[in-house]
Amino acid sequence: MKASLAGRYATALFELARDKSVIDTVEASLARVRGALEQAPNLGAMIESPAVGRDDATRAMGKIADELKLDPLSKNFLGVLADNGRLSKLGDAIRVFDALVAAHKGEARATVTSARPLTDAQVKTLEDKLSKRAGLTVTLDTQVDPALLGGVRIQLGSELIDASVQTKLNSLAAKMAGTAQ
Repeated sequence: MKASLAGRYATALFELARDKSVIDTVEASLARVRGALEQAPNLGAMIESPAVGRDDATRAMGKIADELKLDPLSKNFLGVLADNGRLSKLGDAIRVFDALVAAHKGEARATVTSARPLTDAQVKTLEDKLSKRAGLTVTLDTQVDPALLGGVRIQLGSELIDASVQTKLNSLAAKMAGTAQ
């Protein structure tokens, strides 16, 4: 992921933040940006739209950065993305930055998708088990997908742990049809 375009931008931001000892500040700023993207679909549409010119995008990002009270480095980062016509890579760049910060802190993030929302106790149990397995402190991002029917699907780095009922049923159906190996 670091070799991707978003990865290169995120790596440059991470290295600057590390050199200036403001990793936590930038991480908090990018969390506010992520939250704004999740809360305001129009913002995401503007970022993805090729109809918005670079100058307009740069001005808009400056105003958004001021509104969100972003630190100067994060504000400059948004400006650089806008100036270079790369705002569509913002979400990916934030994810890569978060992964770089987690690795720097000896942590890892995992995404857990379940058929129903997990309880706090279930999240804690999964975090503990995954932390033991990975040898790092694992923090979970949770998602709900009712199509799984039950169980969970866990993405930890490049590893996918699929313990969903949906996958088990698909596997059983393939075996019964004689197409499974």
